[in-house]
Amino acid sequence: MARAEGCGMRRILIWLPLLLFAAFIGLFASGLFQPDDRIIQSRLVGQPLPDFDLPAAASDRPGLGSRDMARGKPRLLNIFASWCVPCAVEAPQLMALKRAGVAIDAIAIRDARSDVDAFLARNGNPYQRIGLDARSAVQIALGSSGVPETFVIDGRGRIAYQHIGDIRADDVPAILARLEDAR
Repeated sequence: MARAEGCGMRRILIWLPLLLFAAFIGLFASGLFQPDDRIIQSRLVGQPLPDFDLPAAASDRPGLGSRDMARGKPRLLNIFASWCVPCAVEAPQLMALKRAGVAIDAIAIRDARSDVDAFLARNGNPYQRIGLDARSAVQIALGSSGVPETFVIDGRGRIAYQHIGDIRADDVPAILARLEDAR
């Protein structure tokens, strides 16, 4: 009788790795069929911008402070860096937004003025003001984890929307709608 129980236990142990592998594959496959939610809801949406006052990051533009963002008209706040490839990729969309009459300010992250000047000379300059956040303190306070990121700021200096990643041509209508909603 003990031998029969030992045989049954051995059969279970032989099939156990295969059963665990099948369970792993089932779990993995279930993740493939669930809708992918790429929208990250920031807890700062609806909150005022953190207080900041940054020096100029470019030779021909003034620095940027949180008080500059609360002047009655919605605007974009773009977080970028001269060393960021996706930031160069989104430059044509920012220039298109500027041509559409959108006010855009920026914060350059961990950068040097000469590098920012060269980046703007290569890619165009859609910004009214550019602040230099040398240590990423304002970036972190905004809840931004990378570059580029763009925020819609309402006329009272509150964050109305956060766009993570580079702005692509198909993102422009949604950003314009968010700006309109922020009025």
